Amino acid sequence: MPFVALLLTMATVPAGQPFACTPIRVWDGDGPIWCREGTHVRLAGIAAREIDNSCRPGQPCPHASGAAARDALVRLLGGARGTARTGHVLVAGPTMRCVSTGNAKGNRTGAWCSAPQIGNISCAMLRTGTVLRWERYMEGRCRAS
Repeated sequence: MPFVALLLTMATVPAGQPFACTPIRVWDGDGPIWCREGTHVRLAGIAAREIDNSCRPGQPCPHASGAAARDALVRLLGGARGTARTGHVLVAGPTMRCVSTGNAKGNRTGAWCSAPQIGNISCAMLRTGTVLRWERYMEGRCRAS
């Protein structure tokens, strides 16, 4: 099956199920992260501005721009390798181990993901200062020290 067709057939990963994600594309600071395996991941527990710098109603709204948050995530995932025609930043990072929190709307799987040398990606993004905790979805993780 061609890669594009495979992506179109992927459903969200059921809540609680572990899965692997090798990041290949990033849209903004909380995702989606496109995985080579086909899943589109929305990072759990955090909120970033949209890439156009807007904030959705009812969500935390960080001071950092959408581009600043996206670029911080790209650096965590191995750095930029170019830009796709869609505007996604291409990345080539190590395979992450993720656990689904369920459907995050728009063919995205909400997930807690960890990567070698980094640990929990959502917590690492909080440390960049470009995203905010979304207490409603934090599940007691990323405790401040």
